[in-house]
Amino acid sequence: MKKIGFIGVGVMGQPMVKHLKNNGYEVSIYTRTKEKVLPLLDEGIIWHDSIKECIKDKDVIMSMVGYPKDVEEIYFGENGIIENAKEGSLLIDFTTSSPRLARQIYEQAKKKKLDSLDAPVSGGDIGAKNATLSIMVGGEQDVYQKAYPLFKVLGSTINYCGPSGSGQHIKMTNQIAIAGTIAGVCEAITYGENAKLDLDIMMKCICNGAAGSWQLTNNGQNILNQNFNPGFYIKHFIKDMKIAKEEMEEAGIHLEVLDKVLKMYQSLNEDELGTQALIHYYQK
Repeated sequence: MKKIGFIGVGVMGQPMVKHLKNNGYEVSIYTRTKEKVLPLLDEGIIWHDSIKECIKDKDVIMSMVGYPKDVEEIYFGENGIIENAKEGSLLIDFTTSSPRLARQIYEQAKKKKLDSLDAPVSGGDIGAKNATLSIMVGGEQDVYQKAYPLFKVLGSTINYCGPSGSGQHIKMTNQIAIAGTIAGVCEAITYGENAKLDLDIMMKCICNGAAGSWQLTNNGQNILNQNFNPGFYIKHFIKDMKIAKEEMEEAGIHLEVLDKVLKMYQSLNEDELGTQALIHYYQK
């Protein structure tokens, strides 16, 4: 599986593509805007102006786009991945998307004698750059085993989660946990500011105790540094929380913290900032 076509090369996708290239894979990419990926082309990565050309004769086709509607657009239809991938190729979608859509891709791919895995990731841009992503994989276990060497290039925590859609379901649990955690980080900082604490000392005290978390260490420090650049966009987190909420509503279950944090983010109208900008909700 040496030839890879990668669709969607944004904040996370760019370092992932570099890791694949640096580990000996021949990588072709498709993006809507060539100018945004010119540094990758200087490193020998091949750009195509259509999905059909990008995936032609590729052993593996990877995707990482923004929204479920984008996933549908690139996978289905006469110009889509499923219709144009060569027989026997492997499709891996890293997008955080709908579990139902992952199953739909799996079913349509099987009809074309293609393998498919849903493999959403966690770890943000830092994890992508450092190849330390957590990758949650749904699909057939033997296909997962074949793809495992690829995942090891991109992440440090790789788990087979179960049948098609299972990776997406577990990613939803990850996003639900983050929702409560980032809100807790913002509330702790708000308390510290109100009490006129030295916030750097506060962080040293709590980051390595029972309250310690990735969100506190990374996004908590980003907040103190007034750095709201997107390691993960608010707009994409809102999308993820909406998917999780819809799944729970279908089951007749209401998750109060998830619902509250979703409303907090929606009220900000700061979709292009990183998720740490939730602190602005408390500063209003």
